[in-house]
Amino acid sequence: MKNNKLLLILLMAFFGGCISKSPEINETIKAYDIDFNWGEGGPNGFARPGLWADANPADHVNWYADLGCNVIQSFAVSCNGYAWYKNGFVPEQPGLKYDFLTEQVKLAHKKNMMVFGYFCAGSNTKWGQEHPDLSYGFPATPHIPYTNQYLDYLCASIKDAIKKTDMDGVFVDWLWNPGATMEPYPPLKWIDCEQVMYNELMGQSFPGKDKITPEIELQFRRKAIDRCWSRIRETVKKTKPDCIIWLTSCQLTSKDIAGSDMLKEVDWVLNEAGDIATTGSVRTMLGKQTRLVTCLANWNKQDPTKIIPAAIKEKVGLYGFTKPVSGSMMPPVDYYLSKSVDSLKGDERNIAVLARVYNNLPIDYVKK
Repeated sequence: MKNNKLLLILLMAFFGGCISKSPEINETIKAYDIDFNWGEGGPNGFARPGLWADANPADHVNWYADLGCNVIQSFAVSCNGYAWYKNGFVPEQPGLKYDFLTEQVKLAHKKNMMVFGYFCAGSNTKWGQEHPDLSYGFPATPHIPYTNQYLDYLCASIKDAIKKTDMDGVFVDWLWNPGATMEPYPPLKWIDCEQVMYNELMGQSFPGKDKITPEIELQFRRKAIDRCWSRIRETVKKTKPDCIIWLTSCQLTSKDIAGSDMLKEVDWVLNEAGDIATTGSVRTMLGKQTRLVTCLANWNKQDPTKIIPAAIKEKVGLYGFTKPVSGSMMPPVDYYLSKSVDSLKGDERNIAVLARVYNNLPIDYVKK
C-alpha cells in the first residue's frame, strides 16, 4: 500500500496540470501501439498483406483515448511493405476498408492526441521480394542494405505519407544493417549492391571480402546508418518542419549507433528493451532536445510496477505495444481496469498498469 501511495504522488506531480489543448505534446508522453506488424499468413513472421484490412479508425482512436494516451503509434507502412492509407506512393493493404491512417489522424486531433506513422527502415517484405539483388531475401529480421535505390524509395514513401495523412510524426524502426538484431551481429554478406555502397561510403573500391577486417566493417556499418538517417531526417523536416521523428531501438548502446549524429539529432528515442539501466545510460549520447521514452512489451519481460515509477521519477515517457487479439483490436480498456494488476500477466498486465497510470489512477484501483 505504501508503494502504491508513493506512485500516486509521483503521478500527480508528473501529470498534474498537463492538459493538452492541441495535438502538440509538451507534457508527458503517454503512448501505445496496437501492432499490425506480426501475424499469420505471410511468407515470414510478418502479417500477410491485408490482415486487419477492416480496421476501423474510429474504434482504434476511441480505444487509445480510453487508455489515456496522448500519442498513438499507428502505421504508415507496416513490415509487409503495404500502406495503411489510400491512394499513396506505396500500394495499400489489399482490401483496406477505410483510409485508416488519414482518418485516424483527423479523429485523434479532435481528442488532442498525436499520431505517428510507422516505417521499418531495415525490413520490408515487399521490397525484398521485388528486389532480390538489393536485399538479403525477405526474412522477418533486418535484411535491406541502405542503397541509394532503397533510400530513394523509403524517403519517397515517408514524404508521401506525411503529405497524404498530415500525421504528427514518423516512427522509425529497425534502423539496422542487414542481419542485425542483438550484438554480436553476423558479418555482412557483401552482396554486389553493398560493394557499390562501399565505394560510395568509404571513398575507395571494394577490396574483396578477404580484406574486410572487423574494424573496416564497423566503419562501413556506421556510415551506412548515418547516410540512411541523414536522408530520413532531411525528407521529414523538408516535408513538414514540425513533424517529429521518433526512433526506436532495442539496443541503443550498439556499436553501430552509439555516439552517432542520429542519437544527437533525433526528436524522440525509444529504449525498446525497456530496462532502467539502458534508459539511464544513453542520456549522454542524446541531443539536448531529444525526449527519451521507455517501453513495456511482452518480449522485453520488464515489470511495469518497477519500470513505470522509475520512468516517472526520471521524466521519461511511457509506451507499450502488442499484437491485436480481437480482430484488429484489443479488449475494451474496462477489461484491464476491472481486474487487479496482479491477476494479469504479460501484455495484459502492462496495459493494465499503463491504463491506471495514464488515467491518474492508483495501481491497486479495480473498477466495480
